[in-house]
Amino acid sequence: MSLPQRGGAVGGPQGTPGGPKRPAGPPQPQQHQQKAAAKPVKKKKLADKILPQKVRELVPESQAYMDLLAFERKLDTTIMRKRLDIQEALKRPMKLKKKLRIFISNTSFPAKEGEEGSVATWEMRVEGRLMDEDIRAESTKVKRKFSSFFKSLVIELDKEMYGPDNHLVEWHRSPTTQETDGFQVKRPGDVAVTCTILLLLDYKPIQFKLDQRLARLLGVHTQTRPVIISALWQYIKTHKLQDPHEKEYVNCDAFLQQIFKTEKMKFAEIPQRLNPLLNPPDPIVIKHMISMEDLKQAETKKTACYDIDVEVDDTLKTQMNNFLLSTTSQQEILSLDNKIQETVETINSLKTSREFFLSSAKDPQLFINKWMQSQSRDLKTMTDVTGSPEEERRVDYYYQPWVSEGVCRYFYGKIQQKRAELETSFGVRH
Repeated sequence: MSLPQRGGAVGGPQGTPGGPKRPAGPPQPQQHQQKAAAKPVKKKKLADKILPQKVRELVPESQAYMDLLAFERKLDTTIMRKRLDIQEALKRPMKLKKKLRIFISNTSFPAKEGEEGSVATWEMRVEGRLMDEDIRAESTKVKRKFSSFFKSLVIELDKEMYGPDNHLVEWHRSPTTQETDGFQVKRPGDVAVTCTILLLLDYKPIQFKLDQRLARLLGVHTQTRPVIISALWQYIKTHKLQDPHEKEYVNCDAFLQQIFKTEKMKFAEIPQRLNPLLNPPDPIVIKHMISMEDLKQAETKKTACYDIDVEVDDTLKTQMNNFLLSTTSQQEILSLDNKIQETVETINSLKTSREFFLSSAKDPQLFINKWMQSQSRDLKTMTDVTGSPEEERRVDYYYQPWVSEGVCRYFYGKIQQKRAELETSFGVRH
């Protein structure tokens, strides 16, 4: 009889309705390894963390958990939007304007008495530092070298006094340049010297000085190429110079005609037409007097200070980059999500067990019948059995009207099969 077999199939705890369907027999070690390897890869879904409606009805306090889930969704959406905003912001240069204080000091050395060939000399040093640097952080933070702010430095001395070959001191940045904290010039002399110091800032990204007429028109003197093009487009849009019929063309007004020497031009031509109007930025010019009034005193030092505006990278950019690259909080959130999912799975399992035992306590007979039918369907699915074994084991099943025709068809098919086999063996052809 098949009844004991069904009883054996449902003898374990997996026989509860709605529980996981597992084949009989102990699981293989290889299956455990595959499940363990696949478990971390499984992507957590929001549905895995939602409590069933029946659990919420049984435990009203669980509504607080559902409210937290809704708040978490809003928070995740906000964080994702902010991360995208930060990624877009990092694509643009983030600069801060700061004051760079330049210290120009000159020290005079009088000639040593009693030494033959000894002459008076002077020494000039050009140094600098950012004004708003935190003094307390200087010991821990790597300070930016003075030379890193400039692309070139030229010190021009009196040509008549030092000759055409010795009146210029030049420094230009190259790919192999090593940064330094200052520049030093030493020359013989005992009279006051007027020198000109030319400092060319190292703009990043590169900036250009506009043609004088275009600069007055756009209100931009020295800027990057994208900012200049944006200012020109703003001028075109404000004065409605875009052709209404051919949108890719600009109808130049009287001012633009004087600058670009054309009445009409394409938008795509603007960068090329701008090239002749973009010049290198003007250097910073400092006139400094090297005084020799106190030569009688040994190693007299005088210092002059000049402040200039420089652009430095915004420290917020580093913090934003670290925020995007940080995975500590994400790993912690993932760990908490795993714990939440495991807790919800445990609650669902307990809910299933509760419904199982409640239905058994309310109507044991109906419960047993439904349980047996459920396990019979499961057994048929696992063993690939067709038909209905419960009906087929009863004699009334074989007295139905269709049975005689089914038997005739079955025997006819068997006879035809045997006939074909015999014709094949005897070589009979039709």
